[in-house]
Amino acid sequence: MKKFVVPALSLALCLGLVTGCSSKTSAPETSATETTAANGSESAASESAESTEPKAVDSLKIAFSPYADADTITTATEPLENLLKEELLTKGYDVADIDMTVGTSYTAVGEALSAGSADIGFISGGNYVLFSDDCDVLLTALRYAINKDSEDPKGWNDGTIEENTDAMSTYYRSIILAGPSAKGQELLAKVNNGEELTWDDLNSATWAVMGPTSASGYIYPSLWLQERYGKTIADLDNAVQSDSYTTSLARLASGQADVMVSFGHIRTKNAKDWKKKLGGTDEMVNQTGIIGVTEPIYNDMIAYSKNSELMQDEDFRKALGDSFIELAETDEGKEIFSVFSQIGYEWGDDANYDGERAAQELLKSLN
Repeated sequence: MKKFVVPALSLALCLGLVTGCSSKTSAPETSATETTAANGSESAASESAESTEPKAVDSLKIAFSPYADADTITTATEPLENLLKEELLTKGYDVADIDMTVGTSYTAVGEALSAGSADIGFISGGNYVLFSDDCDVLLTALRYAINKDSEDPKGWNDGTIEENTDAMSTYYRSIILAGPSAKGQELLAKVNNGEELTWDDLNSATWAVMGPTSASGYIYPSLWLQERYGKTIADLDNAVQSDSYTTSLARLASGQADVMVSFGHIRTKNAKDWKKKLGGTDEMVNQTGIIGVTEPIYNDMIAYSKNSELMQDEDFRKALGDSFIELAETDEGKEIFSVFSQIGYEWGDDANYDGERAAQELLKSLN
């Protein structure tokens, strides 16, 4: 009987296999329509997953004009990297690195935008016009207006430092600020006595100025001189170019310069540092005064490079602009951007700087 055990088991196994095979072959086949539908669902799910994935950006390069000394700007803007990365991530862009640098001059930042070695730059209107063939306006900065806005310099010399108001402004003015030197005080006394300054008065002083692309530090003061005396900063016998307004203030406080040119709220920002850091020997309001006030200047901007591959992406430009606008509304953002005297941003328009173009053309014709 034992010799039949193996064949019996084999037979049973074979029957089981046949039954199994029969079951497989008799199962209903998936129709072509169902297969297509399934594949379509998988494809849609895949596309949906891909659409929620942030777009990777290797690097965003930001250049800051030297509104203050490099160390001050670097320290103030350090938190911007992570905050901007977080904002851009919510808008679909995962930026691996944000490289922030302070230009050695206003012109250097314009050149970086022109070359595409900076993707965006914080620059003046004058600098923008000079390099606008290679860059465009992304955002225009907003500032708090100050409580003095007269073109009559005497009206600024009431014994008080200029104060910010709650109103936002799209423009500011350039001023000619006299310092504590004997010549500076001589010019200030004439203005406060209602006397007109002569070209010889001004030309006998030492001036601290910015580079020729700076709106408040060169261009508009030159226009002010041209309108009154038919001269520009280039005609002054003693004009010294500074690398930042902080340097100009230090020269003014020490008497190395008799007058300096700057944005109108320079004392608002620096009165507390006049004695502590800049070398003044008395309160700033007692040692300085305004001897000239220019016409309004449209605010500075964030410009983007037309030669940056990254900034060719219109969607990224929109995300970046929105990020700056939103960050400026936060406490952290307000603290960061205050180093530039900027309190917010609105979408910019190249046409707003046509007045600046006219100013530059006039300067070119004079030179």
